[in-house]
Amino acid sequence: MDSVGVVLAMLLAVVASGYLVRIIPLSLPLPLVQIVLGAVIAGVFNHGVTLDPEFFFLVFLPPLLFLDGWRMPKDGLFHDKGVILQLALGLVLFTVIGAGYLIHWLIPAMPLPVAFALAAIVSPTDPVAVSSITARVPIPKRLMHILEGESLLNDASGLVCFRFAVAAALTGGFSLASASLTFLWVALAGLGLGVGVTLAVSFAQRWLSQHFGEESGSPILISLLIPFGAYLLAERLQASGILAAVAAGITMSYVELTGRALATTRVQRTAVWNTVQFSLNGIMFVLLGEQLPSLLRGAAESVEQSGHLNPGWLAVYALAISLGLTLLRFVWVAVALRLTLFRARRRGEPLTRPHWRLILATSLAGVRGAITMAGVMTLPLAMPDGAPFPARDLAVFLATAVILLSLVMANLGLPRLLRGLKLPEEPAERQEEDRARREAATAAIAAIERAQRELLRDTAEADLHSQAAARVIALYQRRLDGGASSESAEQLRKAERIESALRLAGLQAEREAVFHLARHARISDETSRKLVREIDLVESRYR
Repeated sequence: MDSVGVVLAMLLAVVASGYLVRIIPLSLPLPLVQIVLGAVIAGVFNHGVTLDPEFFFLVFLPPLLFLDGWRMPKDGLFHDKGVILQLALGLVLFTVIGAGYLIHWLIPAMPLPVAFALAAIVSPTDPVAVSSITARVPIPKRLMHILEGESLLNDASGLVCFRFAVAAALTGGFSLASASLTFLWVALAGLGLGVGVTLAVSFAQRWLSQHFGEESGSPILISLLIPFGAYLLAERLQASGILAAVAAGITMSYVELTGRALATTRVQRTAVWNTVQFSLNGIMFVLLGEQLPSLLRGAAESVEQSGHLNPGWLAVYALAISLGLTLLRFVWVAVALRLTLFRARRRGEPLTRPHWRLILATSLAGVRGAITMAGVMTLPLAMPDGAPFPARDLAVFLATAVILLSLVMANLGLPRLLRGLKLPEEPAERQEEDRARREAATAAIAAIERAQRELLRDTAEADLHSQAAARVIALYQRRLDGGASSESAEQLRKAERIESALRLAGLQAEREAVFHLARHARISDETSRKLVREIDLVESRYR
């Protein structure tokens, strides 16, 4: 019962954190508030939660990575794929090597493979944490897309490097050739399995629903199970479950463009996934705070083994690693920008040099969060011979400190760097949204007229059908020429029933037009998702 009480207390802390972050006048990031609440829970219950690393990894990572892939704006991903790959792959390797040697130099008692593992797990960034900070100040959407794409891919690359480093720490050996071949299998098989699982499940679900029907909650439950199925299958075949979950999420976004799911299902599923994301992210940070006292004691013992009797060295290590990570990121971003400008100059393309504050903001935006927290908790508790894993508590504590310091640095630095900065206008998004609305309205009017002709079989109610159709068409006509609709007061109940049938026909055509534009890359995922959600909400009323 004590464990159940701790779990319920953590869930309550997640709920409370959402209110406290709005009440506290200091504008603290949500993760910091959740960590403090976790520490309070540890003090009240006077004991910590013993975690099974593999269980922790399985429960938290697949759904979060799946959702990242599902909601990632693919147009931004493909438009800036070069920059994103530089950050997600090149910067991760640069960080693992540079920060790994820095950590080992600072703490000789920490073996080099463990130092590399710590460097790998603090390399992924968390866009959820940085978006909670940048919500108070303007930030270019293109930069946010780059940060989101980077976090999606560097989650996978950082965690794969982390697993190789942990394997080297457990076995005591590392072969570059063997690791390269293993990486190819792990990556390609993981991606293929993630795509295959989503396509197979979606096809099976569609076939079963067409032939036998389904419960309204089944599609939502299936979407929750897909990331776990992809992850477990990939791990079973010695591939990357991490990449499988990411690939499954990206594939799900393409499956969604078919528009076969019911409007009410999409609305309910979005609410469920938002709750899952908020809960899992929150529980991880609350759990982090709950474990802080025991981690601090274990880290202090590890510091004593390195020859430092003063626990204050923990703060020195944490600050040095955080500054080192920021410096490595700044160097990589600055060099990558120079190379990009050089290649653009050679091709004769127009150059727009970003403001230096934007470059520094990109460096500070490397906030660590949920993925780092989930990954570091999976460090083995013991070596194959039963001995304790070397410097595990110290590594977990330092990863925790990096998360906290990166949040504080971004919270203090980003608003000041971005405030007052003139950002380029982005009219393309508004233009494509207007174009999508007009084309969807045109398709809806044509569908309503067809539906009116099919419904108009009883000539005695011809006027009623005409009035209902006119009311519905007028709603769409407003988007085209600004016309106004008139309200009919006669035979209201019967007219509303007819109007509902016509309205549903128009909404279906409107949604199909938006999906068609998205499938042919004429509008962005973000725009199509926004418009489809609006249509779904309206349709749920008429359903």
